Amino acid sequence: MSRIVSKRFLLALLLAGVAAAAGVVLIEGNTLAGPSQREIGSAPPSLHAETVSFPSKSGATLKGWLAPGTPGKGAVLLMHGIHADRTSMLPRALFLSKAGYGVLLFDFQANGESIGARQTFGHLESLDARSALEYLRSRLPNERVGVIGTSLGGAAALVGPEPLDVQAMVLEAVYPTIEEATANRIAIRLGLTAARLAAPVLLSQLRFRTGATADELRPIDRIASVRAPVFVIAGGADLYTTAAESRRLFQAAHEPKEYWELAGAGHQDFHAFARAEYERRVLEFLQRNLRDGAGAP
Repeated sequence: MSRIVSKRFLLALLLAGVAAAAGVVLIEGNTLAGPSQREIGSAPPSLHAETVSFPSKSGATLKGWLAPGTPGKGAVLLMHGIHADRTSMLPRALFLSKAGYGVLLFDFQANGESIGARQTFGHLESLDARSALEYLRSRLPNERVGVIGTSLGGAAALVGPEPLDVQAMVLEAVYPTIEEATANRIAIRLGLTAARLAAPVLLSQLRFRTGATADELRPIDRIASVRAPVFVIAGGADLYTTAAESRRLFQAAHEPKEYWELAGAGHQDFHAFARAEYERRVLEFLQRNLRDGAGAP
């Protein structure tokens, strides 16, 4: 009898463990995909920007700030990471505006003041990115345009029907594949063993949660189609998008391209981590490619 009880007890423990693991995966999926909306309001006076809104092909109405800049200098589209909003790109907007660039920073769908039900890891956000670029070009039609995308923002510049058609592209901490991004985030929270087991379960929910498949969320497959010069920036201590993954993304891009790895930086704001060096490198890259008379990519 004790053997039967023992087996039943072990089976109950196993089932409880499976149920607990399934619950953790479900919670993790809800956390990663949940919206991050809040009221933001007007831009700070130092940016000299107007509040704008425009429709997106994602179905959302996107909210943002537009500062026009000096005619002929160029314009930059700023795209934030997951569970963030346009305010995370404000320090970049300020130094770019001071240098004379027009800037548009906006909230992706389901973030900040833009409507939306969930994060889609680049799927709907890629439609937002294209709509934002169209809007920026409609407002500043004579400017060469660059884009700076951090994490999700960089992925949105690459995935979708085709990469953004711009004259300069800065990609910060951008995941090569959604499979790696998912496994890395689970490993950080639950460990490597759990990541190997849970990542496939979480990815199986991808189409239900985002409307996209894993094959559609692979920036590394799209970066070779970028016709503009590319500047890939990586954190040497990043656990969410590892330096090795960023180097693979860089290797897949065509020339002209540049790579900068910040020693000691994690998955964080690279501008805040190394402000002076970041501004110097990014301004030099943009000046080469957005100034009057710069050659087409």
